Amino acid sequence: MAVYTDITEDELERFLAQYDAGSLMSYKGIAEGVENSNFLLHTTKAPYILTLYEKRVDPADLPFFLGLMQHLADRGLSCPLPVARKDGEQLGELAGRPAALISFLEGMWLRKPAAHHCRQVGEALARMHLAGQGFGISRKNALSVSGWRPLWDKSETRADEVEPGLKGEIAAELDHLESHWPKNLPEGVIHADLFPDNVFFLDDKLSGLIDFYFACNDFLAYDLSVCLNAWCFEKDWSYNITKGMALIEGYQSVRPLSAAEAEALPLLCRGSALRFLLTRLYDWIMTPPGAMVTKKDPKEYLRKLRFHRNVKSVAEYGLDLKVSA
Repeated sequence: MAVYTDITEDELERFLAQYDAGSLMSYKGIAEGVENSNFLLHTTKAPYILTLYEKRVDPADLPFFLGLMQHLADRGLSCPLPVARKDGEQLGELAGRPAALISFLEGMWLRKPAAHHCRQVGEALARMHLAGQGFGISRKNALSVSGWRPLWDKSETRADEVEPGLKGEIAAELDHLESHWPKNLPEGVIHADLFPDNVFFLDDKLSGLIDFYFACNDFLAYDLSVCLNAWCFEKDWSYNITKGMALIEGYQSVRPLSAAEAEALPLLCRGSALRFLLTRLYDWIMTPPGAMVTKKDPKEYLRKLRFHRNVKSVAEYGLDLKVSA
């Protein structure tokens, strides 16, 4: 979440008049994240999240994102829901941007997740994968292997400003992943961005998943690799195998991995680490001054990528090979 586009109280009140959502009491921007502009609203009826979809979001993808939240909720997954306007539409316009009003999900994200939280995340991710079956719209993952080189081309010339030698290291990694990326793994709807700030907890129990604006169709195990990167490294970038084991066990308690998925996990982890390295690198270099955005250090994912590059066995992630055999 972030704020790129500011809004006035008058604009917001006119927008809310299209909904049966009560009268505006207060609103404030949410600075975390890098993709869309988000605001927390309080009305006389309820709290809501207002999202303005910025230029990097293709408006043609919005029916997928909004429809997916409804589809998952209808199948028992706890997640926010788009609020329909008085005319029945879920999407409006505010400050020249497509905009949606989203229900507020109670809970807080964890700054210091423990292993038992990771297990719950694994379980929730697998439930989401199962709940996503039968969703009638598909969306290609534009940030999978075929999208990394075009993204890299936008940052390549300045990469060594972040760390000397980074340009050559990323170029070699891209060559390797493009040549060895797996094929024919189980596919479905994935979240693709299930970081700690997109998972809410209440009283130490997972209360729901949020922010489905990177969701797409891809390998299900790739989504698990994103979570291993996001949840199972410490602040010094060391991998916590206890957390990794808990996350994988939680996932497999709901949806067991195939042998092919388990074998591919180290490469998938390298790929997802590179994906976040590249998007963070781009944002680090290209985010305009003055934007109300919390930029994230790309070097975090460079360190994680180097860890995955040296993995010799999936057991190093905490995966019980007997379970996946």
